Amino acid sequence: MAFGILAAGAYIPRLRLQRKAIVEANRWFAPGLASLGKGERAICNWDEDAITMAVEAGRDALVGFDRRAVEMLYFASTTFPFLDRLNGGVVAEALSMPESMSALDVASSQRAATSALSVALRAGGCSLVVAAEHRRARAASASELTSGDGAAAIVVGGGAPIARLLGAAQSTVDFVDHFRTAESEYDYQWEERWIRDAGYMFIVPPIIARCLEAAKVTAADVAHFCMPAMVPRVVNSVAKAAGIADGAVADPMQTACGDTGAAHALLMLVAALEKAKPGERILVVGFGQGADALLFERTAQALPSAGRLGCAGHLARRREETSYAKFLAFKDLIEIERGMRSETDKLTPLSALWRNRDTVTGMIGGKCTICGTIQFPATRICANPNCNAVDSQEPHPFAGKIGRVNSFTADRLTYSPDPPACYGMIQFEEGGRWMMDFTDVEAETLAVGLRMRMMFRVKDFDPQRGFRRYFWKAAPAGAADGRS
Repeated sequence: MAFGILAAGAYIPRLRLQRKAIVEANRWFAPGLASLGKGERAICNWDEDAITMAVEAGRDALVGFDRRAVEMLYFASTTFPFLDRLNGGVVAEALSMPESMSALDVASSQRAATSALSVALRAGGCSLVVAAEHRRARAASASELTSGDGAAAIVVGGGAPIARLLGAAQSTVDFVDHFRTAESEYDYQWEERWIRDAGYMFIVPPIIARCLEAAKVTAADVAHFCMPAMVPRVVNSVAKAAGIADGAVADPMQTACGDTGAAHALLMLVAALEKAKPGERILVVGFGQGADALLFERTAQALPSAGRLGCAGHLARRREETSYAKFLAFKDLIEIERGMRSETDKLTPLSALWRNRDTVTGMIGGKCTICGTIQFPATRICANPNCNAVDSQEPHPFAGKIGRVNSFTADRLTYSPDPPACYGMIQFEEGGRWMMDFTDVEAETLAVGLRMRMMFRVKDFDPQRGFRRYFWKAAPAGAADGRS
């Protein structure tokens, strides 16, 4: 039985801030930013973070895959919402993974995702590796323009892989190109030329050579070279030093979405898997306090087409955003007057969250074993008035279902970080209905009958206690939607 990558998925937020909006807003102070003003960067909606993006990437990767087979979940990020809570545990519950599985957060390095992938491949068994990043940067900084928000997910294990591992190599050295402490809000970066010459050019080529040697292939055999880099044009220099053809250097997607930090190596890997032909070799490198190099060979096994968006599909699913002020507000980089209606106490009783975790985090409803009625949420008594059976319901998932708008409201009196607050009644096509918030929608496009899919999002924030509450919201469904 072959071992390697069994499935791959991605998530890139729908909103794309035009870089020229950032340049124009800061031209008075930093005119030199104009050279970085081409293209757009992916930005999270106000209700997205690393956890919600990881869930969506995981759902994308698990399309058509039996998630009960997954034994381990690795969640890599340097922007976890919680410092002392298993972030991967939230992802696992939202994906309705079995409680018997293990979960691990991998942090503190830009190569956290490639390191997690390397460990998962060495460990054996079936693992889901997810990576997501929601970074903050100082206004008028270069990283504000070059960064982007996004996530990727890879399933590894035995069976019929879409790519098999040929070789791997790692190194660990305390080379500090940038850093961020628990007390600081933003990265502090050192001089680019030094990072290039003493970092990338000194550390990466030997690791690539060791990886290729372990795989018994030459640099000329690499068809796709995936390596994110915080220093411009350094990837081509590394490729040249390693003997890799310039044409093999993969598109870093800088113009389309920006660098997604720890998630970007996996995001580039997903894009390469979607493009590669059977037999082509894909080399993935993660850099940060050393380097990881992993070489894969694409097989003839196809990626699922129905219900999966992948990297290409999420890049195409976009809405242009030109408001730099909205971006600053969503990133919590400016303090705006939110009004008295935002001041309600949003305490989350953790005991109630625990008791209702299947409903809240997993969106698990009920199906009556007597009459077959499907309902959300599950209750002790069947909602069918002609049945009313007691304790007859079995768990029934709703997260992957498609619903239609029965009624809707665009409310400018209720507080919302992105007014108006849009919500309404969703009638699920297979049965069941629920009054819920909408997201990723424009009020003028709402209509009765509009197809909606479920997305895992931040419900609200509790600034008094620093807690954030998650739930599912309805978003307009595309032709490829209908995921679990």
